[in-house]
Amino acid sequence: MDTADINFRYSYPIQIRLSDLDPIGHVNNGVQFFYYDLGRIHYLETINNAPISWTEIDMVVVHTACDFMRSIRDKENISVQTKITEIGNKSVRMIQRIINTDNGEVKSTCYTVLSGFDREHDCSQPIAEEFKRKVMEYEQQETLQK
Repeated sequence: MDTADINFRYSYPIQIRLSDLDPIGHVNNGVQFFYYDLGRIHYLETINNAPISWTEIDMVVVHTACDFMRSIRDKENISVQTKITEIGNKSVRMIQRIINTDNGEVKSTCYTVLSGFDREHDCSQPIAEEFKRKVMEYEQQETLQK
């Protein structure tokens, strides 16, 4: 995924832990999904201007795909950049990337689809209009809707 033309307004710094590393000092690719989860959670909390309520959350991840371009090494300063690129009736498309904050090198990119979720009935539901408004306001765009 080429993210060069995407304007990411949100960035979340990541602290690399010793347990994130493989035997040759690279961050394990599987661990990067955890970094993307952190970026996504903090982005959504920023959009909503409130912590996520895990007992009331109304969206779930239904698809995620990642391209790994460059190794992340111990002691690198990295950040997860996050942006919602599209909102449909029942889904949200998000793009993220991990970058080296010292030189801007893109380490990996992640594409995620979230679906509106009705916890009580265990099925999909439309994305809340209030959430759509908050995203468009935060991303400073007229529309992201399909």
